[in-house]
Amino acid sequence: MSKSITIGLVGAGFVANIHARSYRRLRDLGARIGAVTAVPVEQAEAFAQEYEIEVVCKDFEDLLHRPEIDIVDICVPNNLHAPFTIAAAEAGKHIICEKPLTGYFGGEGAADPVGDTPKGVMLAEVVRTAERMIAAAESNGVKLMYAENWLYSPPIQKALRLARASGGTILEIRAQECHSGSHAGYSKEWRYAGGGALIRVGPHPLGTAIYAKQQEGLLRDGKPIGVRSVLAETGDLSRVRSVEAEEKKWLVGGWKDVENWSTVILTFEDGTHAIIFASDTVLGGMEDTLEIFLSNARVACDMTHSTMMRAYAPDPSVFAEEYLAEKLETKAGWSYPAFDEEWLLGYPQELRDFVEAVKEDRPPMVDGRLGLDVIRVIYAAYQSAEEGRRVDL
Repeated sequence: MSKSITIGLVGAGFVANIHARSYRRLRDLGARIGAVTAVPVEQAEAFAQEYEIEVVCKDFEDLLHRPEIDIVDICVPNNLHAPFTIAAAEAGKHIICEKPLTGYFGGEGAADPVGDTPKGVMLAEVVRTAERMIAAAESNGVKLMYAENWLYSPPIQKALRLARASGGTILEIRAQECHSGSHAGYSKEWRYAGGGALIRVGPHPLGTAIYAKQQEGLLRDGKPIGVRSVLAETGDLSRVRSVEAEEKKWLVGGWKDVENWSTVILTFEDGTHAIIFASDTVLGGMEDTLEIFLSNARVACDMTHSTMMRAYAPDPSVFAEEYLAEKLETKAGWSYPAFDEEWLLGYPQELRDFVEAVKEDRPPMVDGRLGLDVIRVIYAAYQSAEEGRRVDL
């Protein structure tokens, strides 16, 4: 494991910062960010200065042509995931692709706005796109590593081990990621984000539920248990008349053609279920929870409201200069400060697995095929909500 690994980071926003901080924990592996690119380039320059990155590339093509880059880490808006992944694979680079793997963003036959396009059309197209991404990686002999950090979260890893150890059947999974809304402008339009809350925050609980049942099937019968059907409801609750009339807006609004609330019921091939919540209508900070109900046990995880630490302030100014937790609307009153949020959510563990997979030339724990499974379920859920029926897979 002496070979060093050089990463080319694409993007300089929220997730790119998390990845950059996480790579600092991987110096024992010889991992380093060798180059960064972003739009505008001034953002990349500031990012490079903060994280001591030697090279700022003028564009994505420039980064791809640098021979020292082993892994391209794609931390850009959703609509760029597929073209950047395919280009990186064709350049012979291993790829880390942030969730979601891809999405539907318009094109020939799309409606205006894009979100009005029939969801069945979207489902077919998005599956084809994800399959092209996987095929590009396979045909060029590189790894497509799907960045689903929830699966590397220590509580979830322990929950999956307990489920395995129990020998029981997973009867139901309830999981959610919810908060008060993204402030990123691109997240409010389907043509950039590929959907709303379900595609932005839903991949975490969906991916974990799908993975858990796949692993259960592999362990018990030698083949994964897949998703048989999807039933869903979605909506933009900021458009409720009484909400629109409220003078003070605590939740993010201004959604254009995407949903800010969703609930999805998965039925697996063995007849068991998962209930997934993903929304931008929840105050009080990020809600990241998972419960696994087994035939002989029950396991519950709360990654963001850990009770290992509590703090109280009579006024927000008391903790004004200190970070408490993601998406927390106020620092007044009782709170649950995150003492190592990125570790608890699995980011450094995720990137460690990916770097080691390249160094050791082994499969990562999570690859593009899980990304395909998740995106298929998401767009089946959109179709179910639009058509008011269960969608069979």
